[in-house]
Amino acid sequence: MSSTDGSSNTGAGSAKQKASKSVSRSAKAGLQFPVGRVARWLKNGKYAERVGAGAPVYLSAVLEYLSAESVWNSDVSRSEVMSELQCARC
Repeated sequence: MSSTDGSSNTGAGSAKQKASKSVSRSAKAGLQFPVGRVARWLKNGKYAERVGAGAPVYLSAVLEYLSAESVWNSDVSRSEVMSELQCARC
């Protein structure tokens, strides 16, 4: 259906939306540890028949917390460890 005044139809159904960029589950949770990888390990490890959506997020958060605590309690300077972690993500 065309309009009689020559204007284009800009209704909600006709507007094409750009595809949004995907955001990782780690970014959504605000974590540095890879949630997707932990989820894969849990599924492939046969720890249970099914793995819930929150389990890898929780486990990644716990692992990140424990590693941060070990860094704070170590004798190595924090800047050295942070640079190593950033290189590991490259």
